[in-house]
Amino acid sequence: MNHEAPIWEFLGLNFNLANMLMITIASLIVFIIALVSTRKLAMKPTGAQNFMEWVMDFVKGLINSTMDWQTGGRFLLLGMTLLMYIFVSNMLGLPFSVVIGHELWWKSPTADPAITMTLATMVVGLSHYYGIKMKGTKAYLRGYVEPMKFLFPIKIIEEFANTLTMGLRLYGNIYAGEILLALLAGMATSGIGGTLGAIVPMLAWQGFSIFVGAIQAFIFTMLTMVYLAHKVADDH
Repeated sequence: MNHEAPIWEFLGLNFNLANMLMITIASLIVFIIALVSTRKLAMKPTGAQNFMEWVMDFVKGLINSTMDWQTGGRFLLLGMTLLMYIFVSNMLGLPFSVVIGHELWWKSPTADPAITMTLATMVVGLSHYYGIKMKGTKAYLRGYVEPMKFLFPIKIIEEFANTLTMGLRLYGNIYAGEILLALLAGMATSGIGGTLGAIVPMLAWQGFSIFVGAIQAFIFTMLTMVYLAHKVADDH
């Protein structure tokens, strides 16, 4: 995994082309799934529509567990998009990686801290936006000094801590999984003995990584709803 990232410099800014590629691919996959699932809607869902309705019900359950539906219903599409996008992103680097020269082009985009921290920052930023929009600026800011004013610095630190832990948790789990898969793949190329010895552990870790990828997508989406509930719900 000690490969360089393909960097393109433009107007004094550095762009990671691998990240841009994998973000685009993950977005296209999610878009195609959504398009296929909703193209021919029926009263009795089957196939792809049935899957999409399951995702919708699952995210509804997450929202209802954190806030009332009247408040949280507007976040349904956000939750569905995050759940599907993060899961697909977590899966992209599992089957294989593509290295051209010394540059790593194909990987899970969520195995890069820049991507996961951007997602976390977006979520926390949205929670502030909707908090102000739904409560009003004065009522929202009052939440930082109630019930006791001396808690204000702690609440500010908490905002940064939430962003860091949310982004780094996702990154750490996905990156560690790809590191181990790379080590097992290296063992498999060391000879017949290495290949035979690496097959079972690699298959087992692939299966476990799918489970971890799904759990991390669930945790990220759940935390998103929790943070939003803390900002917009009156009982938080």
